Amino acid sequence: MVVVSNRLPVDHVVNADGSAGWKSSPGGLVTALEPVMRAAEGAWIGWAGVADTEFEPFENDGIEIIPVPLSASEVEQYYEGFSNDTLWPLYHDVIAPPQYHREWWEAYVLVNRRFAEAAARYAANEAVVWVQDYQLQLVPEMLRELRPDLVIGFFDHIPFPPYGIFSQLPWRKQILKGLLGADVIGFQRVADAGNFTRAVRRLYGFTTRGNVVEVIGDDGDVRHVVARTFPISIDVDGYEEIAARPEVQERARQIRHDLGDPKVVMLGVDRLDYTKGIGHRLKAYGELLAEGRLQVEDVTLVQVASPSRERVATYMALRDEIELQVGRLNGEYSTISHSAIAYLHHGYPREEMVALYLAADVMLVTALRDGMNLVAKEYVACRRDNSGVMVLSEFAGASDELRQAIIVNPHDIAGLKDAIVAAVEMPKREQAKRMRALRKSVHGNTVNDWSKSFLDTLTGRAAVPRGIPETLVNALRELASADQLLVALDFDGTLAPHVDQPEEARALDSAREAVLRLIRLADTRVAFVSGRALVSLQQVADPPEDVLLTGSHGVELKLDQPDVTLDLLASEIDRLEHVTAILERIAGSAEGAWVERKPAGLALHTRLLSPAAGQSLQRSARTRVRAAEPGLTVREGKNVIEFALRPGNKGDAIAKLREHTDATSVFYAGDDVTDEDAFVALGADDLGMKIGQGRTAAGHRVRGPEEVAEALALLADFRAGFLEAQKRERANTGAHPVITG
Repeated sequence: MVVVSNRLPVDHVVNADGSAGWKSSPGGLVTALEPVMRAAEGAWIGWAGVADTEFEPFENDGIEIIPVPLSASEVEQYYEGFSNDTLWPLYHDVIAPPQYHREWWEAYVLVNRRFAEAAARYAANEAVVWVQDYQLQLVPEMLRELRPDLVIGFFDHIPFPPYGIFSQLPWRKQILKGLLGADVIGFQRVADAGNFTRAVRRLYGFTTRGNVVEVIGDDGDVRHVVARTFPISIDVDGYEEIAARPEVQERARQIRHDLGDPKVVMLGVDRLDYTKGIGHRLKAYGELLAEGRLQVEDVTLVQVASPSRERVATYMALRDEIELQVGRLNGEYSTISHSAIAYLHHGYPREEMVALYLAADVMLVTALRDGMNLVAKEYVACRRDNSGVMVLSEFAGASDELRQAIIVNPHDIAGLKDAIVAAVEMPKREQAKRMRALRKSVHGNTVNDWSKSFLDTLTGRAAVPRGIPETLVNALRELASADQLLVALDFDGTLAPHVDQPEEARALDSAREAVLRLIRLADTRVAFVSGRALVSLQQVADPPEDVLLTGSHGVELKLDQPDVTLDLLASEIDRLEHVTAILERIAGSAEGAWVERKPAGLALHTRLLSPAAGQSLQRSARTRVRAAEPGLTVREGKNVIEFALRPGNKGDAIAKLREHTDATSVFYAGDDVTDEDAFVALGADDLGMKIGQGRTAAGHRVRGPEEVAEALALLADFRAGFLEAQKRERANTGAHPVITG
């Protein structure tokens, strides 16, 4: 595993005696990824924070550290310029005007390529590479060009803007192309993922289905890129442990005493950034003091504003503006014993921050635009006694999860003032009720949950537990109430366990019984959707009467008619014979490989070979067939590569089945890479279920055919119950007619 981020998880320090060394700078991201990276012999690639200096790679606490050098001019143009004076304001709704300079863009491209080359150089074969944040948006595509064997993920820690704003960027298409080099792109909020997919549709015309983008490569091949939300979180246990320390609790009491022991301490903790709404917060607080709704003897505001990007002109102007506001308010409202605002323009270690969280009765998070805002979650994690109130901007990603906070629009100063007063005056019982709900939310999504969710989606390698998850049970119950239900099922690996000899595959008895129960239900159709030729599928599946059939990835269909026909042109038959000869020669060179003939194509199976030998044989087949017969449709599955005369996939099959059955909802289950075409064809009212490991666009996952049978039985139970309830309701309605007029 390789992590690529703008900064390393360590800082280069020069000691008082002139010696140099490295100091860990663990943030939430490092905390989440350290154990994973140590287990995977991971490497972290990033800038050391020192310009014009090159450092050799070294090991730090079990992780290989690979510094990427930046010159002073690159720091100025790539980082301070394009990243923080072009992208940052643009992605934060143009709260400050972005600057567009071609030389900044050129530096951004150059530095992104340097990071990509470092990752390509150090990543092992088929390694997982996780690229972090907006400074490196071109790296995924550059890395895919250099190392197509890698599994590449990207996480955007800041908002992704609506198209009307994003379209202002002169290099908008290049940014999207860079991001689409990843296999999975993660965002903080659902709206951010939606903004991204809309931009992709507008600028590239690629098809998007739910969370999946169909990326068409220069060679015509289609890649499926997942773009969805993975809300980041914090090390909840770590913050709780610090908050429980007696010395930290004593420090919190000391802070309140030093502030003059006010009745209420309000706290704001932010980087000094124009996106954080510090000025709006100070304006609302000042007006409350002026109106007498708050008294300086009773309420004190502590504002921590840690330094940020101090060489960027916009930030220098912001610091002057905020310090002027603070000085004016303190001058007008402070007394000798009580200050209106305690303003602290520097950063603090984590223990001091936790003491501040414990000392504060009200937390003010009034960001004008924020990807997440982890300060909100940190405050909640520290409130172990369930006291305290959160005032939280609706424009911070944290508001999607922390719904029991007082949610505000920080642009609405009157509404913000009312929210602050409500927080100050909130009864203890109401505080406890809200904080318990907030703490449950934070515990339900920790930083470890976040990283695991992303990496499981990226790799598909997570162990799949036995049984049916509760989320799937609930989804099946909801699906069962469809007006017209289509249950579409892959066969091999789904209804039937995989076997070495494909002709010996048979559906589990429990799966067959569940299928028979579904067939007997009203307004319910069942279909088998297979990559096999239909003659092969009918032989092994022995499908019950009324089951609809599609074979050869949707090229063959048997939909309520007795015969299956597929008329091939003479030229197509000649091409098929040519490809057959090529594949049989290739299969003959490796014991255990075989060729399957299909009505409109052929498949080379490598299941009995080692993974490395199988992949090598498939690469050889792809190269030689493409050279001899260009234009064929190529599909790669698990241990199989297929060549088809006519385009078609399981997504096309689902569309035809949906039209034929007038289905309002579809259930689809499959285990192969080729089933992903079906999953991405599903809509909001449908349900996809992946069997086994592997990256997937399906919303649910089970372990094997035994769980498939169990899920189908549950669906049959729920469907029968729904139809029976409908029948009783119609009977009751008919028994008691309403007489009018």
